[in-house]
Amino acid sequence: MGKTKKPALRPYAQYALASIRLFNGATALVAPTVLIQRLEGTSPPPPAAVYAFRLFGIRTVLLGLHMFTDDGDKLREGLREGLLIHGSDTMTAALLGIRGMVPPRTAALITAISATNVALCLQAWKQSK
Repeated sequence: MGKTKKPALRPYAQYALASIRLFNGATALVAPTVLIQRLEGTSPPPPAAVYAFRLFGIRTVLLGLHMFTDDGDKLREGLREGLLIHGSDTMTAALLGIRGMVPPRTAALITAISATNVALCLQAWKQSK
């Protein structure tokens, strides 16, 4: 009897980033007002903000799903793109805080979340080689 090869486990960073993407994306799609109120503190939130959260929510869900299903070159390509996406998100969040467009605590929180996504994406990319 020959030994069957077990499928390789996905690296922890890949699972962590995929889970974060799915959670945040699904929340943005299903309950954008909850997220907006946590960031802005306004009620009701502006319709444009609801639209934007849903727009980016679907993007984030799809990115998360790809991390669970893609492998090889396709996964590495998605992770490289993810570095650009999350890097851009991090810079945007930081600039919002620097320019005083969101409260300092909110700016720190969203910058930290996006920077964590960058770090996880980079680690997953390294682990995928």
